[in-house]
Amino acid sequence: MADVLVVQNSTSGGLSRMAGWLEEGGLTLDVVPAHAGAPLPGRLGHDAMIMLGGGYLPGDDERAPWLRDARRLMGQALAGGVPVLGICLGGQMLAQVAGGEVLGDAGAPENGSLPVTIRPEAAADPLFHGLPPVVPAIEHHKDAVTRLPAAAVHLAETGSCPYQAFRVGERAWGVQFHPEVLPARIREWRAEGFDPDEVYARAVADEPVSTPVWRTVTGRFAALVAAFAAAREAAAV
Repeated sequence: MADVLVVQNSTSGGLSRMAGWLEEGGLTLDVVPAHAGAPLPGRLGHDAMIMLGGGYLPGDDERAPWLRDARRLMGQALAGGVPVLGICLGGQMLAQVAGGEVLGDAGAPENGSLPVTIRPEAAADPLFHGLPPVVPAIEHHKDAVTRLPAAAVHLAETGSCPYQAFRVGERAWGVQFHPEVLPARIREWRAEGFDPDEVYARAVADEPVSTPVWRTVTGRFAALVAAFAAAREAAAV
């Protein structure tokens, strides 16, 4: 079975529903609670890397010293063509490591379930092809990617935050939104200027539309990782 390094950056910021979707795709998940002091490996020996969200910028090493090691591992993944999925902070880290730009307090904050527009470039993407033109996704951020890496493919956007999803190379994706989050998690969030009851109710209403889409995207990533692992194993024989 293909194994995936999952970097967790906060107590509540786990894989949630995505864990089951990835395991259904035949993946083994090696979840490292880096925020709790668990060490990250020196070398990326896994078949994929998933970098989860957290309340930091990608270079916020003083508050989150493990981010330095996470960036190093992500750089190894990019150099070796190892599949990567970066979510929120993880997507921002992918952009930064690949040569893009991330800024704190960039534009209007986004919180709750919002319509994400799938761009025409997504038609040829291994994960995002064939999706509806607009899909709800749960957001919770005020920091953002402000410039994509030069060779990145821009896949999705919102009016407040243009770089909602992108691909670097053939196997690395970054998303600003949270495909793993269920509406109940929103009850734990507080964001100035947002009514928590209203934000929660909107997410519950959107879930029947959003869940099948993000389950499909996650399943495609799992299949890609499994194929990568099989090809790498065959080449090593």
